[in-house]
Amino acid sequence: MPALSALAEADLAALAGRAQVGDRRALDDLVRAVADGIYNLGVRMLWHPEDAEDATQEILVKLVTRLDSFRGEAAFTTWAFRVAANHLLTTRKRRAERNLSFEAFAADLAQGLADPREHGPDEGLLEEEVKIGCTQGMLLCLDREHRLAYVLGEVFALDSGRAATITGITPAAFRKRLERARSRLAAFMDGNCGIVNPARPCRCRRRIDRAIERGRVAPEALLFATHPRADPAVRRAVVDMERLHAAAALFRSHPDYRAPAALMEGIVRLVRSGRYELLGDG
Repeated sequence: MPALSALAEADLAALAGRAQVGDRRALDDLVRAVADGIYNLGVRMLWHPEDAEDATQEILVKLVTRLDSFRGEAAFTTWAFRVAANHLLTTRKRRAERNLSFEAFAADLAQGLADPREHGPDEGLLEEEVKIGCTQGMLLCLDREHRLAYVLGEVFALDSGRAATITGITPAAFRKRLERARSRLAAFMDGNCGIVNPARPCRCRRRIDRAIERGRVAPEALLFATHPRADPAVRRAVVDMERLHAAAALFRSHPDYRAPAALMEGIVRLVRSGRYELLGDG
């Protein structure tokens, strides 16, 4: 599962304390430590890496400017992801979120299934691009509240107490929201996805030509399959494909990404510039 931070909570709390009294190096390290986790949340919420990059920058600026409101009453990552969740739930709709529903997606998956053919040495990358892009699209068929609950509860595997704090609802309400999201995704995937249900005809390899034709996959500019990863040497397999969590296993098989280097360089420049002062308005 994606890590919320590159550092332990005690180290983050110590960095936050130093940053609150003006230590710019500590603030720099703090931002770097949570950037990948926030970026991974952004990708799963918004689909397109460029939109996730923009959202991550906006969220990190909010973290910097609101850092004085962190009191240590919860883990730093819980506080940071609460800020991120609020932003991702209220930000404007991005390009991939418009006019997408389970019904429309199912109709599209039923069309254009080509017999498998060779696509050259990049076929594995193209198949992975289709798989990740397709399952990310399934997430977008959920409204933002249920999408966030699914990502936090199933993909990030947070317990209901911590996830509830992040989403600003009670643990009981979070569990109900997560169960609704699980049920909707599981039903859709059981009815349409050949990875989860072998009886279904849709297979990622058979979708390659259709995805290229519709402009959803650009072989010369892959969005996901060649994205910098937290551990480029590891491509996790789809495992534990039984019961309701078969769908979750597929989502968890996605790689964990690194926030783009250009994004991190830009944020670090902002932190060091002193342009954004720490505010205490929460």
